[in-house]
Amino acid sequence: MAFARSILSNVWCQRTDELVDGPTATLMITPKALDIWGQRLIDLFEGHPHDLYDAAVSDTVSKYPIDIQLFKDMIEGMRLDLNKSRYKNFDELYLYCYHVAGTAALMSVPVMGISPDSKVPTESVYKSALALGVANQLTNILRDVGEDATRRGRIYLPQDELASAGLSEDDVFRGQVTDKWRNFMKNQIKRARMYYDEAEKGVNELNFASRWPVWAALMLYRQILDAIEANDYNNFTKRAYVGKAKKLIFLPMAYARAVMSPSSQYNGHM
Repeated sequence: MAFARSILSNVWCQRTDELVDGPTATLMITPKALDIWGQRLIDLFEGHPHDLYDAAVSDTVSKYPIDIQLFKDMIEGMRLDLNKSRYKNFDELYLYCYHVAGTAALMSVPVMGISPDSKVPTESVYKSALALGVANQLTNILRDVGEDATRRGRIYLPQDELASAGLSEDDVFRGQVTDKWRNFMKNQIKRARMYYDEAEKGVNELNFASRWPVWAALMLYRQILDAIEANDYNNFTKRAYVGKAKKLIFLPMAYARAVMSPSSQYNGHM
């Protein structure tokens, strides 16, 4: 039930994301539209939903201690997509990742619940959840470099790190896989994996019923990074994905990780 309610809150996140990246985004999204969505959020928290989806989320936030600020921060992330298409450094990019994905992960923790057997500080669990959101968003960014550049004119890569690698915006738009690009991508993938490592520390601190789906999502999404490598770092014209057979293999592996006792997984990574 808790995991189902977490999905309901993430339905709101998906609807918010589609305001900017959905099929009709260019036709309907304006700063004013985001302001209206923000007021609708306040109505939702005050028990005045506008539709059935809102009603489900309203019921969830009335039963669990989810801070409205996380929802507001996600809306600000959508505002960033309206006004910003380049990121000077990783600090800027990290903040974007927090707004558009870290917030969703943090919303989920109160709903999924922390295991009563957990012996780690609550802050550590939230830190791991935030790391998972950032890791997932970094993975999205690395997978979609070509699509974001050609279709949206956006480059979600640290400009200073591109320059240090001897690359420019023109190289991204040109979409040629060179040794410079491969080396740049290796460092970006390494960073994303570091965030997955941090995220793993907190999964088994969640209530037992929530662990398996979180482990499965984490392990499968992390495999996208492997797929980028398998494509020889061509994320310009090849879309990295995890095939059905591999997904089936990882489900029992995720369950095996989920049945470990809380804190034993955490301590093993410390």
